[in-house]
Amino acid sequence: MLSARYFIAYSLLMTIVVVASNFLVQFPLQGTLGNINLADLLTFGAFTYPVAFLVTDLTNRQFGPTAARKVVFVGFIAGVILSVLLATPRIAVASGSAFLVGQLLDISVFNRLRRQSWWKAPLMGSVIGSVLDTVIFFSLSFAPVFGFIGPNDDFAISAAPILGVMSAEAPRWISWAMADFSVKMLIGVVMLLPYGALMSVLRPMPQVERTA
Repeated sequence: MLSARYFIAYSLLMTIVVVASNFLVQFPLQGTLGNINLADLLTFGAFTYPVAFLVTDLTNRQFGPTAARKVVFVGFIAGVILSVLLATPRIAVASGSAFLVGQLLDISVFNRLRRQSWWKAPLMGSVIGSVLDTVIFFSLSFAPVFGFIGPNDDFAISAAPILGVMSAEAPRWISWAMADFSVKMLIGVVMLLPYGALMSVLRPMPQVERTA
């Protein structure tokens, strides 16, 4: 079972990630990548948010999916509270929905792959969870079809060159989603380093090994 000490530790880590991401999302990433102006596409929050998948995966590895879901719900509650305080109701709904569904999918994928090569479960869980997380957040936040949740953002839905450099055009939120997903994939690969380093320290509990 997940002891109170570990539950508090993992929940605190998840809350720190959520709080940091909600704070850092206010700051655009300054710089360019080729001809792409990163400040038009990304915030620093895009780099901290994917760490939530690492926290979820470490909890899942050590204590199993039930414990991981409890930690995710703590992060969900923290995220919703912050979104309600700092963002519009539509963004709050999108953020909470994306976080919860993406993390729960990550848990399910991880659990199915936990007995395969050590990197497959965390990487595939993060990738598949991030796909759904990105689609849900940006669609609910900006797609006109979800305008019943809240007012549409005219700037987000207006057409612009994809990623600011391509000849083809699309609503700006599409470019934001593409850039955000790219960062999630990059961080997902990088997070394999701390995950691998902690594998010998955070070993699965006996009941997890028996039921996995």
